[in-house]
Amino acid sequence: MSAVTVEGLRKHYGPVRAVDGVSFTIEPGEVFALLGPNGAGKTTAVEILEGHRIRDGGTVSVLGFDPATGGRAYRERIGIVLQEAGFEEEFSVVELVRLYAGFYPRPRLPDEVIEQVGLKDKRDARVRTLSGGQRRRLDLALGLVGRPELLFLDEPTTGFDPSARHRAWELIDGLRDSGTTILLTTHYMDEAQQLADRVAVLREGHLVAIGSPDSLGQAERVSVVSFRLPDGTALADLPSLTGRVEADGSAVSVHTRQPARDLHTLTGWALERGTELANLTATRPTLEEVYLELVES
Repeated sequence: MSAVTVEGLRKHYGPVRAVDGVSFTIEPGEVFALLGPNGAGKTTAVEILEGHRIRDGGTVSVLGFDPATGGRAYRERIGIVLQEAGFEEEFSVVELVRLYAGFYPRPRLPDEVIEQVGLKDKRDARVRTLSGGQRRRLDLALGLVGRPELLFLDEPTTGFDPSARHRAWELIDGLRDSGTTILLTTHYMDEAQQLADRVAVLREGHLVAIGSPDSLGQAERVSVVSFRLPDGTALADLPSLTGRVEADGSAVSVHTRQPARDLHTLTGWALERGTELANLTATRPTLEEVYLELVES
């Protein structure tokens, strides 16, 4: 059974269709990234799944619960890391984590979680003394201490320096390896590429694409095969290719929707001639390029 099943989800605010007929599933142990520009409907959809907002239509099942009616039994099985959270400034880190641990039936050890998120040296520090990045790590600790089966991560590495981002990525990878299901929202395409098993892209309340980061819509998009013409070879000597061929001196680029076929044709042609294709590369569109095309078209 899927950890999350969403079918025909709708939420309207007057004439604004914030979420309009969205359907997707998330499998147990999967990291699923929900992407889209501001106003695309991400926050509304996630808040419905968390049980913080009532939907207008469609069906939603999360860990076997309807979030709208799941109550405490549902909340005890999820963790939420908001993009911005308010803390009681006079608590110490360990005091706050212990407080949150008390809300759950089988929490993790507070000191274990504090060390895991990289706040061991700040264990006894007051929240008011923490930097922005340290507060973000505290957000993660509070989301993890309840040992959630499903973790909602909203922009989890905002404010992190590059080193802290990579440590957070390692932490998320470890959670996936332990079987935790994760729903991630992020504006960092490299983060989605690194972490997500699948990504879904929302635009104006509609789901416009879903798939793995490497395959998302790429069958329909142009890849570029590049190489240098062998000595003594003219552009006219090349075999027939499916893509558009461009040349700058001896540098050749083939813009193709069938990169595997054109690579096969080119390498076969080179082998028959007993020559090499110097600087041969095949470049597919990045997730960021695909994402921008999807949300701006």
